Amino acid sequence: MSKKLIEVTLPLEVINAEAAREKSIRHGHPSTLHLWWARRPLAAARAVIWSSLVDDPSAHPELYPTEETQNAERQRLFTILEKLVKWENSNDPEVLDAAKAEILRSTNNNPPALLDPFAGGGAIPLEAQRLGLEAHAHDLNPVAVMINKAMIEIPPRFAGQPPVNPDSRTKLDAAGGWQGAQGLAADVQYYGEWMKREAFRRIGHLYPKVKVPHELGGGEATVIAWIWARTVKCPNPACGCEMPLASTFVLSKKKGNEAFVEPQFDYATKKITYTVHKGKGKVPEAPKTARGAKFKCIMCGEVTPENYVKQESMQGRMGSALMAVVAEGRNGRLYLSPDETQWLVADCPKPNAEYPDQSLPYDPRNIWCVNYGLDTYDKLFTNRQLTALTTFSALVAESQAKAEADAVAAGVTNDHIALSAGGFGARAYGEAVGVYLSFVISKLADRGSSICSWDSSREGLRNTFGRQAIPMVWDYAEANPFSNSSGCFDNMLDWVTKCIVEFPAQSFGEVSQFDAQSDCGLRNIMVSSDPPYYDNIGYADLSDFFYVWMRQSLKETYPKLFRTMLVPKAEELVATPYRFEGSTEKARDFFEDGMLHTCQQIYQYAREDVPVTIYYAYKQSDTDEREAEKQTASTGWETMLSAIIKAGFAITGTWPMRTEMANRSIASGTNALASSIVLVCRKRPADAPQATRRSLIAELKRELRPALKKLQESNIAPVDLAQSAIGPGMGVYSRYARVLEADGTPMTVRSALQIINQELDVYFNEQDGELDANSRFCVDLYTQNAFNNIRFGDADTLARAKNTSVAALAAKGVLSAEKGIVRLLTREELPQKTDPREEMIWLLCQQLTHAMETGGVEACAQIVAPILGSNAERAKDLAYRLYTLAERKGWAQEGYAYNALVVAWREIQSRAAELQQATPEQTSFF
Repeated sequence: MSKKLIEVTLPLEVINAEAAREKSIRHGHPSTLHLWWARRPLAAARAVIWSSLVDDPSAHPELYPTEETQNAERQRLFTILEKLVKWENSNDPEVLDAAKAEILRSTNNNPPALLDPFAGGGAIPLEAQRLGLEAHAHDLNPVAVMINKAMIEIPPRFAGQPPVNPDSRTKLDAAGGWQGAQGLAADVQYYGEWMKREAFRRIGHLYPKVKVPHELGGGEATVIAWIWARTVKCPNPACGCEMPLASTFVLSKKKGNEAFVEPQFDYATKKITYTVHKGKGKVPEAPKTARGAKFKCIMCGEVTPENYVKQESMQGRMGSALMAVVAEGRNGRLYLSPDETQWLVADCPKPNAEYPDQSLPYDPRNIWCVNYGLDTYDKLFTNRQLTALTTFSALVAESQAKAEADAVAAGVTNDHIALSAGGFGARAYGEAVGVYLSFVISKLADRGSSICSWDSSREGLRNTFGRQAIPMVWDYAEANPFSNSSGCFDNMLDWVTKCIVEFPAQSFGEVSQFDAQSDCGLRNIMVSSDPPYYDNIGYADLSDFFYVWMRQSLKETYPKLFRTMLVPKAEELVATPYRFEGSTEKARDFFEDGMLHTCQQIYQYAREDVPVTIYYAYKQSDTDEREAEKQTASTGWETMLSAIIKAGFAITGTWPMRTEMANRSIASGTNALASSIVLVCRKRPADAPQATRRSLIAELKRELRPALKKLQESNIAPVDLAQSAIGPGMGVYSRYARVLEADGTPMTVRSALQIINQELDVYFNEQDGELDANSRFCVDLYTQNAFNNIRFGDADTLARAKNTSVAALAAKGVLSAEKGIVRLLTREELPQKTDPREEMIWLLCQQLTHAMETGGVEACAQIVAPILGSNAERAKDLAYRLYTLAERKGWAQEGYAYNALVVAWREIQSRAAELQQATPEQTSFF
């Protein structure tokens, strides 16, 4: 069967660079349409789909008979792919036409439809549509279904249609028409602006301007946000004040615009008021004393007993105090003390209209606010925020009606067929406008809850979902939706309309709420998907936050989709023990069974001639202790791979795709996976042979080592290497119908994973053997004791075994040997000056790691530039080894340091090359 490009080679570095860069692109990117967790970058999805369809040149020996001609053709294909993955080329007709031509050439002008059964944030179906494929997006979650409808189902239905609003109806763009979804975007903008004006007419009195002191310019200013602190009564009976539960009193750290809050005490009345000061000044100590709900009273100094704050809040006795007002100034943010008007206006009742008061789910890992009385959705919002969101939600239906009436007036068919029924007429168009306006409300909710805090570094609002959780926030920022700054309606509307314009709005797109374990009826298609990662993210629990507001606006438009009060959870394929009475085993069984059924369905759908691609990024290791031998495997990987292999697939390729932001909350300071591993799978032949454990190990030794070398050379992060090695290892295991243990029983995936990890250790041990004697000693000492003390006798025995001596290493300045105690010197203690001729790889590796920690790429490049030979590369390879050791030992900071060095290695090399070119060679005349 013809091999596809993805099964042979890819320009991985270019794809990963574009995927990583994409995370910093905001306006027009689908990630800004509506929040979804762990989205795949478009560049990665586009590259995977295209290279899964395009033949590798080796599939056509009649056209490319030699390795030389095949490589030349691959380079031509790489050129197309490297252009294709760039964000700027997402809608470039010339680039897309060249890519589509290759797909047609490799599929006999009959490209398959694509299904993503776990569509989520929609990157994969969107990119399938962009490449001209018929795209099918399925998901159980109604919020994910709506996101996908907004991206691939609605835009093509109204593509090329001019806007219907009175202002735009007479206008044409410079090219003489409305392209793609431009007309739809213009209408969303128009009716969104109408919504804002109408909302302000109804509730604008709740958002008064603030008086500006004369010394700051006088007059009035529009409020950006009100800064609040939650409060409880001080537990000291002699005090009894409403003590603030603030985590900080700092408002702004911006140079030249520093500001902070100072509490003022009236001991007679037990009242606390708040004054804002500009400048650096002495910031008062915050009442939060430690992690969790640990505070002290700023008036009397009483420390709250354990669980006191929790008990008070659960009894409904948690209040709030207005500490500051942030306003729009002529030259930046103004930070003002709160006045009585701002207090009184904020103290409004809950709205008379229906608002979401459903209970938050029980999710002790990710939803922490329920422990403090915020256990229903209305309690996540202030009364003013609830009033604003219910007002905007009600206006969606009114905007839909206006858009429908204007569509009729503009000559659009008045067929009364609903959008959910496949309508193309005026009613469907009005409802389509309403879908996007409901997304604006979702974005307002994300920036407009009492879980939002104020970022004093960048002077803006943090959103509710700064991470994949709903945390407890003690001091929160309440945004003004009618401002022109952070968290305002105009900004949210702008994000949405810019996305609409960028959607392909071409080819057929079908989106359904569907359980991946059931048969959707599709056959002879390609499948590419990003399934749930075991127990990493509870999508259903988190997405309830958006669902309750989306339902307010869209339950009449999509009545079946929004028939339930909350997102369906029982069928969601995640291994969360709290849904199974705390049983990890039941949760695992549920996930394993569900994933197997899903993979069996995918097997039914998939074509024989196009590989299935599955993204996976789960990182969890379990260690079995057997006869002093530690064997490591990953539960998440085991479950996923078992399902794939049992369903009848063999793994034919694996690619580490750099798909996560390095600055995301869950990754900062941790060894979270930076890449997703894309598994390339084919249906295993029915007559596949069986193998023995012994023959499997022999094949692994033969095939795994070159694959590992290739991964290291591709500069994959150490944090990803062990997970990436699973691919080529399982490729060997999965090509057989079964592998038999010595006793004749079938080898489990878990056993195969343990063998692969053992071979990974052997590979690194062999690399240790290539090190100089002094470095081998240091690696062994580090493995045993890190930088801690060891007795001289033990160190001396180890040194002799490595053909070196403690005295020589002490003289070299890499270890301390005093009074019978030996220890490796830490990076901070090592000699800072480097020798370009340094032969001791351990020392060079530690110096580079320290340089990366303190001076970044530039400092490392200064060290690497004058080094002769391959020692710098060997130091980088040692960093891989040391990362693996640190991870196994649980030394998180150590692992992070080595990982950072390797991840930056390409940049270090590039900068070192520049420095080498800038340094003139000295010519000797003698």
